[in-house]
Amino acid sequence: MKKILCFGDSNTYGFIPQICKRYAANERWSGILQTLLNENCEVLEQGMNNRTGFFKNPESVKLCGTEYLPVYLRNNPDIDICILELGTNDAQFIYEYSENSVRDGLQNLINSIRDVNTQTKIIIVPPVKIQANILNGMFSMYFNLDSVEKISKTFHIYKEIAQENKCYYLDFNEFVNPSELDGLHYSAESHKIIADKVADFIKSNNL
Repeated sequence: MKKILCFGDSNTYGFIPQICKRYAANERWSGILQTLLNENCEVLEQGMNNRTGFFKNPESVKLCGTEYLPVYLRNNPDIDICILELGTNDAQFIYEYSENSVRDGLQNLINSIRDVNTQTKIIIVPPVKIQANILNGMFSMYFNLDSVEKISKTFHIYKEIAQENKCYYLDFNEFVNPSELDGLHYSAESHKIIADKVADFIKSNNL
């Protein structure tokens, strides 16, 4: 059975912007993906709220992608496809987010996958393009206008690193936008669109 790991932050977890709860499995993109692919695929959902990709997270190891992904993979080495959707939380103003941190951090994640299994196919997903209205809600305690500006300048790095490492690249921002409610998280409708696009991408690339 083909194993597909969805490793990401709150937009993989399925955070609901209206009520700060989690979308049901048949509403979040990583859950919907399971139903769109055939029964020979197993989708492993590993999304966590506030997970960073590149920086040590003060809350826990599980919320630090660079620390937890290697641990997870050592216990699950037979991953066929790994979808990496990280980087948004690294733009929080408590971290020293920069082009170099993105480049080095993303490379470390790719290396940690290939150190365990060189056959795992990797799909790089850049961060959500957070909107300025994020400052009007609860997430203004984490992000500021500098965060919005910095993250917008690093998208080319995700694509470059994907190409340099012969990874696949899929930008959710090309077909969905974050909710107007918080400028950060996806609506249920967007999750459905993402799931459809990911399933088509996997099939069309024969992954």
